[in-house]
Amino acid sequence: MLIAIAQIAPVFLYRDATIIKICERITDAAQRGAALVCFGEAIIPGYPVWLDRADGARFDAPDLKRMHARYMQQAVVLERGDLDLVCDAAREGGIAVVLGLIERPADRGGHSLYCAAVTILADGTIASVHRKLVPTYEERLAWSPGDGAGLVTHAIGPFTVGALNCWENWMPLARTALYASGENLHVALWPGGDHNTRDLTRFLAREGRSYVVSASALLRASDLPDDLPLRGPLARPGEVLLNGGSAIAGPDGAWIVEPVCGEERLITAALELTRVHEERQNFDPTGHYSRPDVLRLTVDRARQR
Repeated sequence: MLIAIAQIAPVFLYRDATIIKICERITDAAQRGAALVCFGEAIIPGYPVWLDRADGARFDAPDLKRMHARYMQQAVVLERGDLDLVCDAAREGGIAVVLGLIERPADRGGHSLYCAAVTILADGTIASVHRKLVPTYEERLAWSPGDGAGLVTHAIGPFTVGALNCWENWMPLARTALYASGENLHVALWPGGDHNTRDLTRFLAREGRSYVVSASALLRASDLPDDLPLRGPLARPGEVLLNGGSAIAGPDGAWIVEPVCGEERLITAALELTRVHEERQNFDPTGHYSRPDVLRLTVDRARQR
């Protein structure tokens, strides 16, 4: 099965313009014959880089309030149909999509933000929305903790696909929940940075004996709009804030595509399910190399409303 990673920069804090850019990459991947295309964490409307770079913990600061208000206004409301164009592009191309975005769900009051990984099937239906379980460090100043409703897998071609956001990929039990659901192609979404993907991509593949697709975004100083309230403190001219690092590893942990840095690019690779079966001969983390009589995991997959 041919898969693709669309390593792109968002039209930062502009939801609709970013969605148009994403749809173009979906169409491109479909025309190349890919059955699945993946995008980085929080690509719509962008990763909140100001939290780290503009002293985001300043309490009651007017400029940070303005940034948060804009972030909220540009987030995705699924109930409103904000992803309709993306679903249409997936259906028209006959291609599945795993997409990182910031969700503002109406069923949680409509004013809290969640870092979500959305899986859209090739018929254009939204199959699952996984809200990041624990926002990492300063992300907690903008994002709310999610739930287990999205800890599920989906059949895409011959593969069983699951996805986690960024440092969730470090969480052993979150990974185990997907392994036990039959996952053999894992999508790890990242905001952008080979410091995240260079080590963990291969480790996850080796542990799960699965293919691992690390999909990252890109963000450069030139991608920051002129009307951004905190544009000055965020980046120096020419600076790269998020350098990408998208990569693919095989079920033996070997690189198929080493981290790609510093460029917008559609990355493709052909994956063979037989390679998973070969590597499962000697290790299967929730199958024949597990001890459910000794070690058990309980997963609450209820959506918190």
